[in-house]
Amino acid sequence: MSSGTGSAAWLAKERPDLERSAEIAALAREVKNYLEYMGELGVDRLPRVEVPAPAVNENVQPPAAQTAPQPAAPRLETLEGIRDELGDCTRCLLHQGRKKLVFGEGAPEAAVMFVGEGPGHDEDLQGRPFVGRSGQLLTDIIVKGMQMRREDCYIANVVKCRPPENRDPLPEEAKTCLPFLLRQIRAVKPKVIITLGRVAAQYLLDTEESVARLRNRFHDLEGIPVMPTFHPSYLLRTPAKKRETWDDIKMVLARLREEGILS
Repeated sequence: MSSGTGSAAWLAKERPDLERSAEIAALAREVKNYLEYMGELGVDRLPRVEVPAPAVNENVQPPAAQTAPQPAAPRLETLEGIRDELGDCTRCLLHQGRKKLVFGEGAPEAAVMFVGEGPGHDEDLQGRPFVGRSGQLLTDIIVKGMQMRREDCYIANVVKCRPPENRDPLPEEAKTCLPFLLRQIRAVKPKVIITLGRVAAQYLLDTEESVARLRNRFHDLEGIPVMPTFHPSYLLRTPAKKRETWDDIKMVLARLREEGILS
């Protein structure tokens, strides 16, 4: 290979921009020579070539803008729907001794939700939560202490049927009912939950800690702060614990004020 050819190859490899410039210059010279030749033949202008426009089919619509499919909005569950699904529940053996199922009551969008362990004698007769002596004490805590109306709160229990002789719910009983309670909580979406007594705190928070160790600080349930405190029936037997319960309630009130729920 000659040195000139080798130099051209090296230049094309190292400086491709120079190679393109040389090609353009060569093409310009060819066009110039062609025009001079046509002029010698007496042609003073080149013929104009008409390029036909592409045919347009008026029946064809332009493609629509492509948009990403939007996910369907989540279906919001209501307390009425949960109650309808619960029906005349026979999912565990507690139904055999109950008189009335106690679903829960209160404002469907309550800022405060109370959760107890299960219905007692009076609740079983009336089909409403916390209507006996312990219920009256809870009402006093809400109305006199928290300066709220009971009907503005939501009140429910871990189990919906009265356990025999007011015993603690058995694990299989509580675990059968717990999904319905969680669905109630998601439907209400309270700003804070107050659990009343050991059973409610342990099942809702999935712990074996005692109320004495759990109380006076917030815990988390699906992003909702939970304050465990003593059950009103325990306070009736142990009045000295009312002061500690009030300390827990004051923390709840302070939390609600921070969020602008209470003034």
